[in-house]
Amino acid sequence: MIFNYDVIVVGAGHAGCEAAAAAANLGAKTCLITMDMNKIAQMSCNPAIGGIAKGQIVREIDALGGQTGVVTDRCSLQFRMLNLSKGPGVWSPRAQCDRAKFIWTWREILENTPNLNIWQDQARELIVENQEVRGIITYYGAEFRAKCVVITAGTFLNGLMHIGRVKIPGGRCSEPASLELTESITKHGVRAGRMKTGTPVRIDRRSVDFSLMEMQDGDHDFHQFSYLPTEQQKVTERNNIPCWICYTNKAVHDVLRSGFADSPLFNGQIQSIGPRYCPSIETKLHTFPEKDEHMLFLEPEGEATNEMYLNGFSSSLPLDIQLNALRQIPAFRNLQVYRPGYAIEYDYFDPTQLTHSLESKVVKNLFLAGQVNGTTGYEEAAGQGIIAGINAAINASVCNCNKDGEKNTSPLNEGKPFTLKRNEAYIGVLIDDLVTKGVDEPYRMFTSRAEYRILLRQDDADMRLTERSYQLGLATEKRHNLMLSKKKMIEDILGFAANFSVKAALINPALESLGTTPLSQGCKLEDLLGRPQINIHNILPHIDPFRKHIDKVIGDDSRREEILEAAEVQIKYKGYIVREQQMAEKMIRLESIRIAGKFDYPNLTQISIEARQKLQAIQPDTLAQASRIPGVSPSDVNVLLVLMGR
Repeated sequence: MIFNYDVIVVGAGHAGCEAAAAAANLGAKTCLITMDMNKIAQMSCNPAIGGIAKGQIVREIDALGGQTGVVTDRCSLQFRMLNLSKGPGVWSPRAQCDRAKFIWTWREILENTPNLNIWQDQARELIVENQEVRGIITYYGAEFRAKCVVITAGTFLNGLMHIGRVKIPGGRCSEPASLELTESITKHGVRAGRMKTGTPVRIDRRSVDFSLMEMQDGDHDFHQFSYLPTEQQKVTERNNIPCWICYTNKAVHDVLRSGFADSPLFNGQIQSIGPRYCPSIETKLHTFPEKDEHMLFLEPEGEATNEMYLNGFSSSLPLDIQLNALRQIPAFRNLQVYRPGYAIEYDYFDPTQLTHSLESKVVKNLFLAGQVNGTTGYEEAAGQGIIAGINAAINASVCNCNKDGEKNTSPLNEGKPFTLKRNEAYIGVLIDDLVTKGVDEPYRMFTSRAEYRILLRQDDADMRLTERSYQLGLATEKRHNLMLSKKKMIEDILGFAANFSVKAALINPALESLGTTPLSQGCKLEDLLGRPQINIHNILPHIDPFRKHIDKVIGDDSRREEILEAAEVQIKYKGYIVREQQMAEKMIRLESIRIAGKFDYPNLTQISIEARQKLQAIQPDTLAQASRIPGVSPSDVNVLLVLMGR
């Protein structure tokens, strides 16, 4: 049987859910194909969303009109803002989530999204004609014809799980691997490789002695993921189920080392590369042999379950080694587990064969997103998913014909790809790194990967991205109006602070009480707020006109604290923000110099051999992208710039 759609999305993980929702919400007739509708948006590893740089990505997804932030807020067990002791460029939201509730909340959203159908089946073969995708054939024998296909298969492509010397084909625990799809894609010229990741043991909380552990509670303030106030839980309603901290010890390490001979990582059983920044416990012992302990976090899987996740103890060692080692920790001496940790190897596709829209350069209208591009993490996957879904809808709209068979004269976004620059979003940094530099290990986002992280703060993702998404048609009018009202309120507060003069004689007693140096003469309020000891909340009772102005501007808006925080960040870090904007503008000039198709790189003798090879392989669109390719030196870029001038 043949089914016809505009967009087919294969895989309902975090990338697939965002891709399907985005494409459908942009008007594309979309079908999401998944092996198991009861595991949509499954948290295969830790039951948490966000973290360093990952939290910024989720806020960007939300600003674009995606759903991950909304779902997270509805399912949050505990929320924390990480790095608050540092500058706002690295503040990162993170939430523990109810794993089961997360699945069903996503499913409810998808099942009620117009233009979106779900089909429970397994994709078997990619249909390609003349190097252009035409659809998917499933194991049930159904044929799905589509203008665009988005592959978001996660770790399922030829997935192989390892527990000691035991090897089990599978995409994750108790779920089958996808055994033929990779080959149906690579036969058309798409390059594939193998990567490895892993997950820890799952623990029965009833067997844990929590009196021997350190409790880690969540924050009790206004922060959430979504910018939509109506979607946010009230702080008083938020569950605050704690996490717990304990440590390994020498006895634990001795037991773990006794199993190294049977470790798939060390005996040659696993050949692929694992994530550098989320190592297994055996890798930690091998890499840091001098350390006598490693921190572990015991995290709740849900509000109504005894299952807990042991963060920091990812392992593929034999079952008995894992269990005996953990029982050397005092809090776990009577430990019972639901299942052991395991490693998993899976196929990925070389992301340098993609454009910045995540469309394949080899097969037209084929999009790839998530771990199949060599990344790791729900957030990185979801960020790619929404971009792939948007661009699949754009390409499908160009393909659409009217009733007379003529090409659509008003395609979505005028048929232009929707991409994000490095100074616009962490999602832009992520995708540019993938398509420009490629991967030799699972890619994880960090704030340090972004040159302009003071511009990419978690507090201003809506200011950066909502307007663009609204113009595209994905962000709703409601979301757009909320952003505009917030923007105006912030501008009003900034304007008042820039123009209001503070008199020394009137404010000095307050300054002394706040532990900061008195004024020798009057100054503008924004200069006062630039001091580290001063913030809007502690100075507000001492400057009545400022308090009245804020009350007038914000009124009874439920986002009061969010707005004040955003305004204060802009005041305190004004100099840094302006400087990074200037740096970004200089780079944008190189972004505007398009070099695609302008050079015969193999015969360009003025640049190094390595640069020729890398440029030929990547085929960068702009001079700025060329400058970011490993192996292309500044002198090589200067040569290209001179040749462009000629």
